[in-house]
Amino acid sequence: MIRFILFVSLIFCFSYAQDAIVQSQDTQQTNPKVVYLSYDSVPQRVINGEIFPVTIKSLSTKPNYQEITFSFENGSGVNLIEESSSHTKNGKYFYDTFYFQAEKNDAILPDFIASVSDANGAPYPTTTRLKGQDLNVITLNPKDTFSNIIADSFSITNYKITSYDKNFNIVLFTAVAARSDLSNFHINNVAKQGIESLDNNFMSPKVTYYAIIRKDIENFTFSYFNLQEQRFKKISLPVVVDDDRVTTQSDLKPKDQQFSKIKIAAAAFVLVVLLILVLWKKKYIYLIFLIIPIGYIVYALKPSQIICVKEGSNIYLLPLKNGTVFEQLPAKNYLEVEGTTKGYKKIKLDNNKIGWVNNEDICSN
Repeated sequence: MIRFILFVSLIFCFSYAQDAIVQSQDTQQTNPKVVYLSYDSVPQRVINGEIFPVTIKSLSTKPNYQEITFSFENGSGVNLIEESSSHTKNGKYFYDTFYFQAEKNDAILPDFIASVSDANGAPYPTTTRLKGQDLNVITLNPKDTFSNIIADSFSITNYKITSYDKNFNIVLFTAVAARSDLSNFHINNVAKQGIESLDNNFMSPKVTYYAIIRKDIENFTFSYFNLQEQRFKKISLPVVVDDDRVTTQSDLKPKDQQFSKIKIAAAAFVLVVLLILVLWKKKYIYLIFLIIPIGYIVYALKPSQIICVKEGSNIYLLPLKNGTVFEQLPAKNYLEVEGTTKGYKKIKLDNNKIGWVNNEDICSN
């Protein structure tokens, strides 16, 4: 009896398996593969933190199709930078390049899943999966000056160094790079630092960065890893404090009152000399020349503008949207205006520090 039951079971299983095979064959015949995938290029070595390309080679079996689209599954230790790809054709093959960023040493690319739509935009019922490859990821062993930047190139387009207080200077620079994530920019051994603005288009990112450094530092130095040359490259900015008084986004210095007094004294001297000449020569036509020194003295002696700033107002290091807040006013205060730019006023705090306040934080009365 037991043998009979086993025999019947085996027949049933065989029949079920045969039906499944037939069904699978019918499905494959009904929905044949419409695209074939393979890797065209994968980096042999990737640095942890590097943004790197992977190119997929595809061949469609359908002559009239609209596009091949990709989706991604699984994978680990990598981050897809953007969903879209660069799409090129060479003969009957198509090449799609995607950019990923390595995030840890044990990294595996995701599975690439391709689907094809017909000329009317309707997707074919079958998709093709290309299994993700393991990556050879290494971690750099940099010196203390490393800025966490890995790039094809990195350069400073402009910079300015001004006095912050009696102990520190502030460095402000704008930099551009290629194939890099500038949001990771960080320098060791500085009192304070931050990113004021960032356009992180990874192929050509741009950053505006500031750092507060000790006054005894003669060169502001850091390094980045150059992917083209496969080595660390040093960036060094000579610390030359800018005494420019023009109100700009990076001019954080208060007005030099002593220098203003010298200019007022010079204008007064010219005024006296001209007045003596008028009285001596009796040529009152010269009185017209008195307008210039008198006008300057009146302008220079004009009281500084005092504004009321609301309690709890943020005081910004630079007059930029989402700028760094370095202080908050504990109470409503009346402060001297040192300069003006669009949407902000540069003010001198009671502790003699210079900062920027948003016009929205100025009292209405």
